[in-house]
Amino acid sequence: MNIAMIGVGKMGLPMARHLAAAGHILSVYDRNEPAQAGAINAGLTLKDSLQIAVAEAEVVVSSLPNDAALLAVADEVARYAGAGTVYVDTSTVSLQASAKAAAACAINKVAHVRATVSGNNKMAEVAQLTVMASGPADAYARVKPLLQTFGPTQFYVGGGDEARLMKLIVNLMIAATTGMLSEALILGEKGGLDWRQMWDVIGASAVGSPIVKAKAAQLRERDYTPTFTVEQMQKDVGLILEAGAQFHVPLTLTASVGQMLHAAAAQGDAELDYAAVIRAAARGAGIATA
Repeated sequence: MNIAMIGVGKMGLPMARHLAAAGHILSVYDRNEPAQAGAINAGLTLKDSLQIAVAEAEVVVSSLPNDAALLAVADEVARYAGAGTVYVDTSTVSLQASAKAAAACAINKVAHVRATVSGNNKMAEVAQLTVMASGPADAYARVKPLLQTFGPTQFYVGGGDEARLMKLIVNLMIAATTGMLSEALILGEKGGLDWRQMWDVIGASAVGSPIVKAKAAQLRERDYTPTFTVEQMQKDVGLILEAGAQFHVPLTLTASVGQMLHAAAAQGDAELDYAAVIRAAARGAGIATA
């Protein structure tokens, strides 16, 4: 299958490599120079423009940072892709932007599959992402083999923007878990418990969820090297709160975690892992941090 991959950053590049490894004809485009260099180093075919990449493709896949990028790419896909092309976007964006992108594509008979993914760049590297897809069922069936190169677990959740909402729900729970950990760990540390041992006990307890266990090895050493930054999680929490407002659902806990993220960013940790809310909580409790 002839595929164009738009956006080859931390998540898009490993996705592109998996598609190429599966034997597809793949071209990529990214306006960011470091991303372009990464694609070339990976041996991928880099196109000079999005228009050229899209015009040659049966399927367009994108991994993009925000609403504005999605709408810009969807406009180009709608303009230059042939009728019958499937446009698959894996980004975390608002429900409103997703609906606008689908409407733009529909004008030129391009099917829009929303294929959000759960997992970080390390999971993308080893093809262990969970895919949550929605959109036209026939288009999803056509691209499902491509999505299976990203990870073994696939969910089709509806014919519209359901995948976008499902992704926000998952990220709501991830953000809330980190907020919960920050209060629990700092209470324990302030009360004299050993930091590393707390992680061992929590991981072995009833609350030792996969996300807690995934974070434990790094955070036992107070290592906040990012897989997903404070700034990125601020963006996602903002989208979650927008969805709550749209559906008139009070999201009191999520709003509180949003304030914790703002505190971490204000203290200079915006580019650290989103778990740096733990450091912000420590400072708030009078505990010195490195």
